[in-house]
This record gives sequence, structure tokens and C-alpha cells, in this order.
Amino acid sequence: MPRMTARSRTEEHRASTPLELFFDLCFVVAVAQAGGRLVHAVVEGHPGTGVAGYLAVFFAIWWAWVNFSWFASAYDTDDALYRVVTFVQITGVLIFAAGVPRAFDNGDWALGVIGYVVMRLALTSQWLRVAHYAEGAERTVARRYATGIVLLQLGWIGMLFVPAGANGARSAVFVVLALCELAVPTIAERDLGTSWHPHHIGERYGLFTIIVLGETIAAATVAVQEAADEHEALDELLPVAAGGLLLVFAAWWIYFAVPIHSYLRGSRQAFVWGYGHYVIFGSAAAIGSGIEVAVEEAIGKAHVSTTVASAAVTVPAAVYLLTVWLIHARHFKRDLAEQLPLPLAAVAILGCTFAGEWAAFAAGLVAAATVAVGVLLSRRPATGAPGAVVSPNRM
Repeated sequence: MPRMTARSRTEEHRASTPLELFFDLCFVVAVAQAGGRLVHAVVEGHPGTGVAGYLAVFFAIWWAWVNFSWFASAYDTDDALYRVVTFVQITGVLIFAAGVPRAFDNGDWALGVIGYVVMRLALTSQWLRVAHYAEGAERTVARRYATGIVLLQLGWIGMLFVPAGANGARSAVFVVLALCELAVPTIAERDLGTSWHPHHIGERYGLFTIIVLGETIAAATVAVQEAADEHEALDELLPVAAGGLLLVFAAWWIYFAVPIHSYLRGSRQAFVWGYGHYVIFGSAAAIGSGIEVAVEEAIGKAHVSTTVASAAVTVPAAVYLLTVWLIHARHFKRDLAEQLPLPLAAVAILGCTFAGEWAAFAAGLVAAATVAVGVLLSRRPATGAPGAVVSPNRM
């Protein structure tokens, strides 16, 4: 069995492995479940409850994926034991996904917590394997990770014994445990940072962004297809479908306009950037849910107003653009002219909420126009180098 030792940050040609891609695809099941229950809650007239449940469920999905990805960037050995443990983590993902409807509909987190514990304890075994081979500060880091994860799993199990309706006590426990989860890496690595690979991490986050956007397209396509088959209401559905497609195309373009690995030089930048992707991933997936809600409202099946249905599309789209700009794209802007398009577009898309049945289409046009403006601005000569032109893909 190979020693599990840290991989070099300067390793050449470090790319995602087939196992990592398979891991990501299995997470699509959980993302689809979360998005589907969000649609159900909003359509039934419970948007507040739906959003709260979605944020909670998506946190567990995102955090399990983040921990696997950063660990793999530092210690992936791709041997038989590593693969088997990863399969156990995937099993936990599927158990968690199966428990999402119960968590949403009845506040029953039992199956979801079981799946989460399976995922996290499998990762604990990986950290213990690192500790077995490591020495000094690296061994301490590995043991801190393992200890923190185990203690928090006891906390999640304990949460199940808090009554769901106990004056919001369970929600408060959830928030505290989530914050503790986020604190584990900071505490574990206070003496020594793990040796993650910038290019590999950038690629991993980019690939998961693609998967989330792909799930958005799939969900919206199914919604439009089912609605058209039942009602033949193409006049109402086409603007929603076209606007949703433009939003997803623009979301992809804006995210991949710059190679982020050149920005990820140290742990401070990486932590903020990595944690901020909770909002990016969550809002990207929610765009698809919003399109489904807009379709349901267009054919008269949603128990919400047109404005609420429109907001289900425009709010996550605006949040996505603003967050991508804040933690991802703004680091590559040369001046104010390049900084303004994304935040202004986010505000404009929010304004589209009040465009009635044309809200999704108007939001899509704003997003497409934002991409066009970004491309034009990026073609300007670079500062300090007359006549030089930067990449036309940069925004």
C-alpha cells in the first residue's frame, strides 16, 4: 500500500482524476433532490420554508464535496484503499440524497444525517491514514481534522434528539454545528497548511460549476417539456425557456472568463474563495429551480403570484452574478469600467422581477448583454502596453 504523503503544490499536469469526476456526478443526485424540493415548496406557496430548507440541505452537499476535493488535492494516492473509501463517501451521498424529501417535508433529518455521517467518517479514515504516515506538525494537522470531524458527527446525531418544533431550537443547533464545521480547517491548519494544488483546485471548482449548471438546464428542460405536453402553452413557455437558457449560457461564460488558479497563491485567498462558492454553487442550482417555478406559474399550477415566480429566477441569478464578481472575477479587472458590469447587471436582473411573464426572458437578455459588454471591454489595449490586446474571453 502506498504511503499517503502530501503531493507537491508545483506538480505539473495535475488534473482531476476519473474518480473525482465520478464523485462529482454522484453529487448531482443530491443537488437535484434539493432543487426539486425547493420548487415544490415555492409552488405550494411556502417560499420562506423552501429557501431555508434548501440552504440547509445544500450546505451539507457543498461541505462534503469541498472537504473531499481539498483532501484529494493534498493527498490523493488513487490506490485501492483510497478508491474504496471514496466509494463509501459516494454511498453516503446517495443516502443523504434519499433523505432530502423527508428533511424538507417533515423536518425528519434522520436519513440525511446518517448519509452525512457516512460521508464524514469515511473522510476521517483518510485523515487517520495521513496521520499514520506523517510526522510532526503534519501529523498534528491530520489528527485535528479527524478529531474535529468525529466530534461534529456526534453533534449532528445529537441534533436529531432536539424536537423539530422546539421554538427553532433545532435550527439554532444546525447553524452552530455548520459554523463549527467551517471552523475545523482553520483550527486544524493553524500551525501548518495542507499542500493543495492551485491548478487542481481551480479545475475541481470549475467542473462542479459545470455540473451544477448542467443540472439547471436538465431541470428546466424537463419542466418545459412536461408543461408543453400537458397544456401546449408554448406562447407562455418559450420566453421562460429562452431566458433561462441565456442565463445559464451567461453564467458559464462569466465564471470561466479567467483562469482562477493564478489568483490562488495562498491559503487566505483560497479559503475565502473556496467558502464563497457555497453561494455560487447554491445560486447556480437555484436558477434551475426558479425556471421550474416560472414554468409552473405560467401554466397556472403554482400557488404564488407572478412576481414571486419571477423572483425565483431573478434573485438567484442576481446573487450568482454578484458573488462571482465579488470573490472570483473582480481580481482580474483592470479598472472601474471593467468592475461595474457584473454588479450593475445583478441590480438590473433584480429589476426584471417586475416585468411580469417576461421577467425570465428580460433577465436572460441582461445577462447576455453583460457578457457582450465584458468581451468588448476586454479587447481594449492593456494598460502600459499601447496596442496590446488582452484575451477576448476576459470579463
